[in-house]
Amino acid sequence: MTGTKIDGKVIAQSVKDRVKQAVEQLKTQGINPCLATVLVGDNPASATYVRNKHNACQEVGIATKDHKLESSITQEELNKIIDELNSDNQVHGILVQLPLPKHLDEFTTISRISPLKDVDGLTPHNAGLLSMKKAALVACTPSGVMEMFDYHNIDLEGKNIVLINRSNLVGKPLYHLLLQRNATVITCHSKTKNLDQVCREADIVISAVGDRTKFTLTSDMIKEGAVVIDVAITRHNDKLAGDADYDEIISKASFATPVPGGVGPMTVAMLLKNTVTAASLSGQIGH
Repeated sequence: MTGTKIDGKVIAQSVKDRVKQAVEQLKTQGINPCLATVLVGDNPASATYVRNKHNACQEVGIATKDHKLESSITQEELNKIIDELNSDNQVHGILVQLPLPKHLDEFTTISRISPLKDVDGLTPHNAGLLSMKKAALVACTPSGVMEMFDYHNIDLEGKNIVLINRSNLVGKPLYHLLLQRNATVITCHSKTKNLDQVCREADIVISAVGDRTKFTLTSDMIKEGAVVIDVAITRHNDKLAGDADYDEIISKASFATPVPGGVGPMTVAMLLKNTVTAASLSGQIGH
C-alpha cells in the first residue's frame, strides 16, 4: 500500500487564494492589511524566513513594514519599537522573528505585542484564549496542520493522536486544537517511556523533534494506515529533512507529509490568514 501525499504547497495555495479575496474585500472597506516584521541581529536563517514572509504578503496584496534592528539593541529599545507598532493604526499584525539574541527576553518581548496584532498567536493572552476555545489568532504551524486535515477530510473525532512535541510554538497549541476536534491526544517528549510502542498504537502521529541525532520516526513505529504529519525541519545527510524518511513512511501510512513541501508552506499561509483576521478585527473595533 502507498499512502496519499499531503502536499503543503497545494494546500497553502488554496489558503492564499482565500486570503487574496479577503484582502481585496477589506480594501473596499478602506482597510489595507499590513504586517510589520521585527528582525533583531543578522541570523541568516531568520533573515531568509522574514524575506519569504514579505514575498508571500506581496503575493496576496498585504502591505509590509520591515524593521531590521542591530543585535546590540537593548530590551528597553525593543519594547519601545513594539509599543510604537501597537499604537500604529496602519499596522494590523506584528511579527517578532525568533530566536532573539541571548540578552533579550523572548517572553517579555512577545508578551508586549498587542493580542489583537499577535499574528503568531504566541502572547499569553491568545494562548489562554486558545485553551478556552475562544482564540481568533492561533499559532501558525498548528493551525496549518489543522488546515491539512480539513483539506483531506481526515476526521479527528475519537482518533488516538500521538504528538511528539511540547513547545509553546507547536505542541501546546496543537494539543488544544486537536482536543477541540474530540481527538484523544497523548503528548510525548524526550522523557516519554516506550515511545515506539506509544506511536504504534496511534491513528495519527504528529512529529516535531527536529534532531535526527536524538530521534527518527521509522516505519516500524507506526501502524498500517496511520496518518503521519512531519512538522520537523532539519539537515540530514546534507539535505533538508524532517523526523521521518518520507519514502519509507508513505509505503505504510494512509497519508503523510513530505519535508520539504509539507507543513513548511502552511506556516507562512496561516500567517497571511492571521494578518487578514487581525485587519478585519481592527475594522470591527474602530481602529
